[in-house]
Amino acid sequence: MKREKIIIIAEAGVNHNGEFQKAIELIDVASECGADYVKFQTFKANQLASEKAQLASYQKKNIREKSQVAMLKKLELKFEWHQKLIEHATKKTINFMSTSFDLESTNFLVKLGMEIFKIPSGEITNLPYLRLIGGLNKKVILSTGMAKLSEIEDALEVLINSGTAKEKITLLHCTTEYPAPMNEVNLNVINTLKKVFKVPVGYSDHTEGISVSIAAAALGAQVIEKHFTLDKNLQGPDHKASLEPDELMKMIKSIREIEMAMGSKIKFPTPSEQQNLIIARKSIIAKKNIKKGEKLTKENLDIKRPGNGISPMRIDNILGRKASRKFMKDELIEI
Repeated sequence: MKREKIIIIAEAGVNHNGEFQKAIELIDVASECGADYVKFQTFKANQLASEKAQLASYQKKNIREKSQVAMLKKLELKFEWHQKLIEHATKKTINFMSTSFDLESTNFLVKLGMEIFKIPSGEITNLPYLRLIGGLNKKVILSTGMAKLSEIEDALEVLINSGTAKEKITLLHCTTEYPAPMNEVNLNVINTLKKVFKVPVGYSDHTEGISVSIAAAALGAQVIEKHFTLDKNLQGPDHKASLEPDELMKMIKSIREIEMAMGSKIKFPTPSEQQNLIIARKSIIAKKNIKKGEKLTKENLDIKRPGNGISPMRIDNILGRKASRKFMKDELIEI
């Protein structure tokens, strides 16, 4: 059975830094690198966080603002930009996605005709939000960072009971830290989620570099999501943990190679191997000149390349027989 193509989501997120032109450039990069989707984040800062919401430790290292709201206000993807960005993505032959973080933004994306709704890890316990998205009966990608199996089960139940068919839901394993420590990645969870929930499973990668995304592809992840930026040195919360364009291109190329290399589950000689069977395998040959009618023994037989004669696996059936004709040294034995 042919494996389905891995969907690669280039996560632009908030790496546009609140600048329309940077958002355009991020779409260009994602397209040039061969991603299937370019994904942004749609939110209203004052609906996403309260004035008292503190910054995460990784955010404190990379921004000047003192609160989440102050930071988020500078990172909003303005509603009026969306249609132009969608049109630009279409022109660049890449699919546009955006993750909504509040009800107003979700309804806005509905009006734009979004076909896939990506639920971020932080919203997996947001009941009204889950009900709204579940009621759309659209394709859903649910990130599971910070979640226990029971919380994933609860979120799936809400989505399904609200109207989304189970077969439309994909889970993403994720470690919600930027960058995620290697010893907390737990890629084996991909197979756990598949086994427990019987839905497609992918991986949202917050580690540094590209090796973990490639490994996730080899483990059977059906979606790979990875943050990217125009420049890691830009001011903002996510740039340092994102890939630069050359890294994104290398990651996508490597995933496509792994995808091809995974191939079939059936063990058989491949077309390219077929031509090497004769060269690499061996046959039963004459160790020295053998007269017609002479008894075939360990003393006058040998096993050498090429492999287009009698297989050495049949040596026990050959020993003791009489030579059917005269054989010269190194000639393939025939019976």
